[in-house]
Amino acid sequence: MSQKPPNAIILDHFRPSPSLVGGLNTCSRPLASLLAPVNGEALVSNLRIVDKYSVEPPTTYLGSEFPQVLAKDHVEYKQANLTVPQIVSSAFDPPDGQEPYSIVFDLTGDVAHDRPEKVQINHTCNVTRLIGEEAARRNVKAYVRLQQPWYESPEKGPHDEREDAKPYGVIGTWWHESLRILGTIEGLNLVVLRIGLVYGPYIDFGLLTNVLTVAAVYGHLKKPMKSLWSPGNNAMNTVHSDDVASGLWAAAEWMSRVGRAEALKVAGEEIYWRNDKNKLREVTGMPPPEKKIFAPLFNLTDDNGTTLDKAGKTMTGIFGTTFEYHNFVTSAMIRFRLEDVVEEINETHVSAWTEMLTKSNPPVTKTPLNGYMTTFLLSKHTIAFSNKKIQRVIGYQLKRPYMTSEVLNEIVDKWKAEGSWPTIRS
Repeated sequence: MSQKPPNAIILDHFRPSPSLVGGLNTCSRPLASLLAPVNGEALVSNLRIVDKYSVEPPTTYLGSEFPQVLAKDHVEYKQANLTVPQIVSSAFDPPDGQEPYSIVFDLTGDVAHDRPEKVQINHTCNVTRLIGEEAARRNVKAYVRLQQPWYESPEKGPHDEREDAKPYGVIGTWWHESLRILGTIEGLNLVVLRIGLVYGPYIDFGLLTNVLTVAAVYGHLKKPMKSLWSPGNNAMNTVHSDDVASGLWAAAEWMSRVGRAEALKVAGEEIYWRNDKNKLREVTGMPPPEKKIFAPLFNLTDDNGTTLDKAGKTMTGIFGTTFEYHNFVTSAMIRFRLEDVVEEINETHVSAWTEMLTKSNPPVTKTPLNGYMTTFLLSKHTIAFSNKKIQRVIGYQLKRPYMTSEVLNEIVDKWKAEGSWPTIRS
């Protein structure tokens, strides 16, 4: 039997085999590209990616790079219904002859803000509980939970991890509750990464992608893009998908090295009760309000100091237009009738975006992007998280500290290259 050279044995010993669960429609693709890059040396021995979507044929947007990651010999994709306990358990079973998965990246959770409460409980809380319980049974060295920024910060910030952040609506309540549930699981080497508003290549979901698309629409129309929320000083902390991926990996390495007890000692924060006591009987594993829950928690945002005004001006600037505000009377009227006028607003956005796709050379026939803005996207959001702790404790250094016009153009250029963004020559 042939043997690997000694240096290969050493490399394999130091390269873990992670399981990346959920997030195919959010941030798991950039993480997979970091762990098993298309060009360059892999950080892992083997990588399993598990989610509900099909990748062949795709039932969600994948981007042009991710299929190349999936084609690698040491990368495996497993389509699975993660609401079923037996299926979750089987997702942890490695192929014959392969070492067990020692790291779990949990990127699960429903990101549609308008889902009913029962759907959020089942698709967010219950799924993450099942994965966390199975990970604890398997004694994984690190369980890294990605927490999307479904919170509303006080306007004066930034705020560190010790503060009791207020969850945003139904989605925020149950994403937050998932952290309390994970924090009660004995033996789980949990670390939580709470991010800002994510943007980056092939990221097709979220507020920033939508605003970038609409900014292009107003550039095409040669009109200013106007906001309801003057003067736009509310913080909207951002983070590039490269840093989400690198931050997740840094957190996993850190937890694998220090273990649960030390992690709680140096980075543990209370995960406060933010729910309705009447739900205790309805939700399996939900800890009561009097139970204090602690978990290692890190914010991850960039150094851009993004506000509504700064984001709007940077995004509109790359499309040759400006970011302005409706006057007080107009803003007050629209806010009061937001549910009624949202369709009028979108008629302009959607028709202009469709025209751009048609006039593109070549025409864009398929894209995950659109100019439609929901009432959630049109509402005011304040996200102000300090990133100092992750830099101090883990030693993390940002890869993309600023949301510049160059960074945004790089994103647009990649969409153009794959045929998802219109190319209109004047």
